Amino acid sequence: MAGTAADRIKANAERLRKAPAQPTVTPESSEPVPETAPAPVVRQKTVRRTVDLSPTAHRGLDNWQRDTADRLGLARVTGQEVLTALVDRLLADSKLAEQIVRSIAGQRP
Repeated sequence: MAGTAADRIKANAERLRKAPAQPTVTPESSEPVPETAPAPVVRQKTVRRTVDLSPTAHRGLDNWQRDTADRLGLARVTGQEVLTALVDRLLADSKLAEQIVRSIAGQRP
């Protein structure tokens, strides 16, 4: 994967911050006129989401994280890493997104 959505947002924000302001030229003059509108502000700070899990799902996720850390040779895999990877995949994979839509619809009364 080329990078997470957060990485792409940070890269775009950095690119916009470093880009020199392009003055406009009015038709009646060849003199550049400074832009009056400020550059759009790109959000850089991450946004926190919380999730409530059943005790069984929480325990299962903990076990999965430990097993995955062992498999990858890491001390630990965080819930943050898991959820970030899942959201990135959800947003990038239309088939997975459709599976999730069906799952949500099936859970609703």
